[in-house]
Amino acid sequence: MAKDIFILGGEMTDFSRNWAREGFGIFELMQNCVLSGLEKTALDAKDVEVIHIGNFVGELFASQGLLGGFMGHIHADFAGLPTSRHEGACASGSLATLAAMADLEAGRYDLACVLGVELMRNAPGNIAANHLGTAAWAGKETDGRTYVWPSLFSDLAETYEERYGLKREHLAAIAKKNFDNGKQNPNAQSRNWSFTEESFLADDNANPVVEGWMRRHDCGQVTDGAAVVFLATENKARDYANKHGIPVEAIPRIKGWGHTTAPMELATKFAASKGSNGHILPWTRKAITDAYKRAGISGPEALDGIETHDCFTITEYMAIEHFGITAPGEAWKAIEDGMLERTGSLPMNPSGGLIGLGHPVGATGVRMLLDAYRQTSDQAGDMQIGGAKTFATYNVGGSGTTNVSFVVGM
Repeated sequence: MAKDIFILGGEMTDFSRNWAREGFGIFELMQNCVLSGLEKTALDAKDVEVIHIGNFVGELFASQGLLGGFMGHIHADFAGLPTSRHEGACASGSLATLAAMADLEAGRYDLACVLGVELMRNAPGNIAANHLGTAAWAGKETDGRTYVWPSLFSDLAETYEERYGLKREHLAAIAKKNFDNGKQNPNAQSRNWSFTEESFLADDNANPVVEGWMRRHDCGQVTDGAAVVFLATENKARDYANKHGIPVEAIPRIKGWGHTTAPMELATKFAASKGSNGHILPWTRKAITDAYKRAGISGPEALDGIETHDCFTITEYMAIEHFGITAPGEAWKAIEDGMLERTGSLPMNPSGGLIGLGHPVGATGVRMLLDAYRQTSDQAGDMQIGGAKTFATYNVGGSGTTNVSFVVGM
C-alpha cells in the first residue's frame, strides 16, 4: 500500500500580474512564489530536501532552461539540493507532483518542494500560440491551423456534437460560471473584468469566434504565474503538526492519483474512443477512475468539489462525464441542474478555473492541488465550499495526451 503523502500548504502568485511589463523575468516569478510559500507555511528552507519543478516551455517564452539552478539563488539553503524539471505540456506541474510523491514514498526524503511556473505574457498572441502548439504533433496536427489549441478543441466539440449533440448555451454556462467564480478569487486574472449577457452568446462583437466552436470566452487565459506546495511524509507531517500545535489529522493528504499518457494525435484518440463505453477520451477516464480506486472511493458521490482543466469550455464539459457525474452524452444535465455551481451539490472550479483564474501552463497542476488543499483545510476564503473534506483534480497536457488526477482529503 502506498504511503500517505501530506500537503503542508503552499502559495501562488497573483495571476493578473504581467511580470515582463513590470521588468521581471521567470527567476523573479519563481522567487516570489517560493519565498511566499515558505512564509505562508512557516517552513524553513533548510528543512526542504528535494525540489521538483513543473514547466512546459521556459526555453521558448523566457529563453531559459535548467530552472533548478535558480533555486540556490532563491534561498542559500537550497544550494546543493537535488532538483528536477518535469514537462508534460499543461500537466507539467502534476508530473512534478507525482515525481515528488515517488521520492517521499521511496523513503529518499521527507519534505519536498513542488513548484510549477510559466512566464507567458511577454510574447505576442500569435507567437504564444505557436509556442503552446508544440504540445500537438508538429506538422501533422499543426499545419493549416492559425490557433492550434482552439482549433483542436473545436474538433473535440464537433466530434462530440456528431455523437451526442451539443448546444452552445451549455458551453456558455460553463464560461459564465467560471468567470463568476473568478470574481471571488483574489488571485484571478479576470477578477476585475466586466461582462454583459452578450459576452457569452454567439455574438461576433462581444464574443468573437477564435476557431470553429471556440469563441473568446470559451478559452482559458494566457497567464504569468507560479504555484508551490510542500509535500511531506507522515513522520514529517507529524513533526510539523506538533511544532504548530495542530492535529496531524487536520492536514490534508493525497489519497489517490491517476496518470495516463494517450497517443499524441487527437484523431487516434477519437478512433480508440469508439469502443470505450461512450467516453470520447478513454485515457482521461482511466486516469480519473484510477485516482478513485487508489483513494478507496467509488465515484463522484464521495467528492465535495472538483478543480478541473477548463482550457476550453468543452474540456470542462468532457470532464463532467469523465468524472462520472453523468453518463456520456448527458453532461448538459449537470449544467442545467446547477449542481456544478459554487452553491451546488458538487461545485466544479470554485477557483474560477483556467478560464476565470488563468492558465500559466506549467503551474496549473500545482495550483489545482493547492486549491484542493485549501478547500479541504477550510482555508479557501470567499471560495470556500462549506464542510469540504474531499476534493478531486484533473489536469491535462495536450489534447487529452497527458492526464493526471488527484484526490485530496483528510
